[in-house]
Amino acid sequence: MQPRNSRLNSSALRGAVDLAAVKAAGEAAQKAEQARAERARQAAAAESAGAAPAQSAFQLVIDVTEDDFETEVVQRSTEVPVVIDFWAEWCGPCKQLSPVLEGLAEEYAGRFVLAKIDVDANPLLSQQFGIQGIPAVMAVVAGQLVPLFQGAESAANVRKILDQLILVAEQRFGVSGGAGAPGGAAPAAPQRPEDPALSAAHDALDAGDLGGAIQAYRNVLADEPGNTEAKLGLAQAELLKRIEGLDLQAVRAAAAADPKDVEAQLKAADLDLVGGHVEDAFGRLVTTVGRTAGEDRDAARLRLLELFEVIGPEDPRVVAARTALARVLF
Repeated sequence: MQPRNSRLNSSALRGAVDLAAVKAAGEAAQKAEQARAERARQAAAAESAGAAPAQSAFQLVIDVTEDDFETEVVQRSTEVPVVIDFWAEWCGPCKQLSPVLEGLAEEYAGRFVLAKIDVDANPLLSQQFGIQGIPAVMAVVAGQLVPLFQGAESAANVRKILDQLILVAEQRFGVSGGAGAPGGAAPAAPQRPEDPALSAAHDALDAGDLGGAIQAYRNVLADEPGNTEAKLGLAQAELLKRIEGLDLQAVRAAAAADPKDVEAQLKAADLDLVGGHVEDAFGRLVTTVGRTAGEDRDAARLRLLELFEVIGPEDPRVVAARTALARVLF
């Protein structure tokens, strides 16, 4: 199966670190707003023509296959978060989790869509997403992949994760459902023109000019210390700069050989994150913080906070890692 979405499969997407991520949020928000505006235009045209309102065919829970993944998941994700439940008939924990997810889809009334993928019937999708065990739950927002959790979870825990997902979708991508249909929430505010300095920093990052991107983002932050996009871009650029020239096998071997070697753990965590192993990166650094003291502990803690910036503070994996960090610190 050929890649079905450039943002999920492009070479720019290096695991968890998308070189275009800082642009993607603005683009997604703009597309979502355009989709809402088009629906409003069509509705107004129908009303002026005296036509009855069209009945919505929107479904809260859908079965997705390799053939309709592009339409049902990727395209739909520009208007509403799509939560994907990877399951199989023989999977006992799946039979516990699926009713929970389906019930929450009804409860949330269109704030997200639940897409169910049978891994036995769709092995190529399972392979593309790197599914190693089920149940596994991921989300797609504006074409961006957001891993959520693996294994059965209680309704209370799933609800917390969904709340975080919806918050990220609304605040970072301008994507929100509601009222039983995609885009049912109030239209987003008009997008303000992008700062040319920030645009130049994004372009440098996309082009792989990491040194130029780092300096450009720092220039933006010197004028606007609270600029969220610049903070995210700087964190990504600095991460990618740190791993330049690193030998993956040598770094992993050094980290495994000496768990007390803080520098080796920092490098391994960076490579974990860029490789898409977000929880592994966070777990490695939380463990390092717990077993060290003084300057070594500070180095591990600060690196963890930097990686939080790369992923985004509202991401459920960051929220969980912050809790784990607090436990080892206090």
